[in-house]
Amino acid sequence: MKGESKTSKSLAGSIVIIVLLAIGLCVTTFALFWTSISVENNIFRTGLVKINLNDGNPVIKEHEFLFEPGMTVEKTFFIENQSTDDVYYKLYFENVEGGLAKVLLISIFDGDNELYSGTAEDLDKDSVGAADDILRLNEKKELKIVFHYPENAGNDTQNMSLSFNLGAEAVQTRNNPNRLFD
Repeated sequence: MKGESKTSKSLAGSIVIIVLLAIGLCVTTFALFWTSISVENNIFRTGLVKINLNDGNPVIKEHEFLFEPGMTVEKTFFIENQSTDDVYYKLYFENVEGGLAKVLLISIFDGDNELYSGTAEDLDKDSVGAADDILRLNEKKELKIVFHYPENAGNDTQNMSLSFNLGAEAVQTRNNPNRLFD
């Protein structure tokens, strides 16, 4: 009998230790779980970056003008911030084709402020940076694009053409002081 009481005491002690360890494991697991889901005073929001460029309409239509040396054409268009916050934006030319891509001088203005200047070939997505200003939430800017055919371009450029898509890209201003578009 003495052997049985020693075994039962040992077994009872082991059970008490196991119960205490299980309770400790439960308490530490709950504490770890609670700290991982409870972050007070921190609000995480996701945003949307969306730009409306001239309602998807072309700035200049195919065959709208027959350019000649010395000719200048001005057209207006708009860019609108439909994002959930302020954005940096850039305008660029893509799908550029034709010999006039190296000839026509193109400038884009916001009022009197020149945002971009160069040929269609120069103003591609990788070459241009963000405009100097910020496009505020729900802001709609009327911009002007000027196409100029230099007088000194020569007669050999008169049978050339230009086709392109004007594109816009935007990126949030929050946590983006370097205006990165990556």
